[in-house]
Amino acid sequence: MNLDLRFYWKLLLRRFPIMALLFTVSTMMAAFTAMRMPETYSTSARLLVEEPQIPANMVASTVRTDAVEQLDVIQQRLLTRANFIDIANRFNVYEDLRTAEPDAIVNRMQRDTEIRRTTARDRATVMTISFTGREGQIAANVVNEYVTLVLEANASFRMGRAESTLEFFEQEVERLGQELDAQSVRIATFKSENSDALPENQTFRLGRQTLLQERLARMERDLHMTVSQRDDIESIFEATGQVGQRSEQQRPISNEERQLLVARTDLSRALATYTPENPRVVRLQAIVDRLEAIIASQAAAVAVPGEEEDGAMSAAEAMFQATMIEIENRIQTMQTDVEETKEQLDTLERSIAASSVNGFELAALQRDFEIIQTRYNAAVVNLNQAQVGERIETTAQGQRITVIENANAPRLPSGPDRPRVIAMGAALGLGMAGGFFVLLELLNRTVRRPAELIGRFNVTPIATIPYLESRGRRTARRLALVIGTLIAVIGVPLLLWYIDTNYMPLNTLVQRVLALMPF
Repeated sequence: MNLDLRFYWKLLLRRFPIMALLFTVSTMMAAFTAMRMPETYSTSARLLVEEPQIPANMVASTVRTDAVEQLDVIQQRLLTRANFIDIANRFNVYEDLRTAEPDAIVNRMQRDTEIRRTTARDRATVMTISFTGREGQIAANVVNEYVTLVLEANASFRMGRAESTLEFFEQEVERLGQELDAQSVRIATFKSENSDALPENQTFRLGRQTLLQERLARMERDLHMTVSQRDDIESIFEATGQVGQRSEQQRPISNEERQLLVARTDLSRALATYTPENPRVVRLQAIVDRLEAIIASQAAAVAVPGEEEDGAMSAAEAMFQATMIEIENRIQTMQTDVEETKEQLDTLERSIAASSVNGFELAALQRDFEIIQTRYNAAVVNLNQAQVGERIETTAQGQRITVIENANAPRLPSGPDRPRVIAMGAALGLGMAGGFFVLLELLNRTVRRPAELIGRFNVTPIATIPYLESRGRRTARRLALVIGTLIAVIGVPLLLWYIDTNYMPLNTLVQRVLALMPF
């Protein structure tokens, strides 16, 4: 597509006054606004996140927060509505502070505050806090107040975490200690209530059960033999009138001899139960010795046995009675021992049966005790670490934020960037002028060139007759173009200067016009 540069050049000249007006208005408005903008002062402070002074492999702090995460938390606590309004009121940051809305103050403080963080792998983390204000001292005061809040927030953040960790583990140790004591009481109470059926004595009870069973079998066997012996003696005595084989020289038994037989029987029964050193055994042995001595003396005094006295018991009957008394006493003793042994066996069997159930219950109690003990030991270790961590944070030996450079009141203003504002206004004017030219071309549907005639009607004219302008009309058109350009270039700036000087500042006027816009 071939562009008709001459044609567009003529269109540019024809529309130049309006385009110049748009450019001039935008540029002058930007210039007046830039000149009216108050001077601003900017200052900043730098903070450094230092690593713990005590190596972590020696003593670890309980506050294990990444530096970036910690700065994020502190930044969120710093940039709050309450802090913005308090700092703005305290240092009189803005001139219209008393008439401005709180939301507007917060927005302006957010706009004028800048926080940057620089961090990288194997490099220190640095935070830079900047503020732009209408005076250098105000900006420095605001930044220093920000720094103070950051340091206080960091100290409060780390101390709060350390103290809360310490408090938690103190409560945990106390709670687990109480549970441990309560579980110990449960175990002691259970052992006291089941002292005769505890699993740790099961081996002893099983061994004693075996011994008692063997003893019971032996005692029952001896009892059976003794009963058989008694029955045999009774049968022999009833048949023969004698206890056993008697010699022809047998004589009647005296009272001392009968007492000796009874004493010997009692002694034998006592020796079956007690030891020879037992007082009862010693007493019976003394009686036996005394009776033996009496009988020996009587035997020595009597040379020839005399006839039986009238009414005296025969020797066979006395022997039978003494023997039966001895056997009966032995049977009663054996029966008593058998009953006592059976009762002991029954008690042992119940204890052995109960010890299995008690073993499971005691194992469960002991297992719970060991679990609580393990948790208690771990809590004590954590409590020690928490105490050390709290000490580290109290003495500021852990990770901390230090001030590298405080904010100073700047002597020279940092803004506004007036050339940039004017350049932006000029660029906006050029854009408006170019947009005006393009918009007119898009809206103009008239046929002005042969090419447009061919393109619209698809016909090729044989010849075209251009519009011939008279000299006077050409002069008038050119004069109007020059006058319009001069008005746009000179008159409009003068008008804007007059409005800005005598009526209303242009920036205020622009703000009011923008406020009336529906958008």
